[in-house]
Amino acid sequence: ALCPAAAVEVHTSKEVDAVNGTNLRLKCTFSSSNPISQHLSVTWNFQPEDQSSHEPVFYYLKEPYKLPAGRFKERVTWDGNIERNDVSIMIWNLQPTDNGTFTCQVKNPPDVGGTIGEVRLRVVQKVHFSEIHFLVVAIGSACVLMIIVVTVVIICRHHRKKAQEKRIEVADTELTEKENLKVTEDKEASPLED
Repeated sequence: ALCPAAAVEVHTSKEVDAVNGTNLRLKCTFSSSNPISQHLSVTWNFQPEDQSSHEPVFYYLKEPYKLPAGRFKERVTWDGNIERNDVSIMIWNLQPTDNGTFTCQVKNPPDVGGTIGEVRLRVVQKVHFSEIHFLVVAIGSACVLMIIVVTVVIICRHHRKKAQEKRIEVADTELTEKENLKVTEDKEASPLED
């Protein structure tokens, strides 16, 4: 619950799933009753699933500070924009050991109290095939199948029409030849009658 004195409100996703080995942007935004201070600070911490002690992840005060040690050393970069009230970070090459809760705290003096954003991260081996993915694949497959069927029908009709035109052409040629033959026979027979 927010207490009336809470001046800085921090907003994060409650839960995030990500695939092992990928990179993830942990989004965190804030709102403050005061203008952004030169002394604004951002603290990101991590608590593993086994509930052991909090570990520092990232710190910002006037500029981003990289961790000198720990599991997130060389794996976390600043991806925020203070002017836009965005204090997000990027975590690179996610590992199953990154399962746990990340906290994002913003202090904007004189507003130093307020909410702390919490994000529960679950690193999975592969993406779950949700119903929406299934629906997208099913509709896409149906569309592709329909296009193939229509294309095959058009090609078959085209070939059938060509074959019919060829038969008509052959029939016309044969008819013309028969008529010419008959005319020739008639001409040859005519002098005999005379």
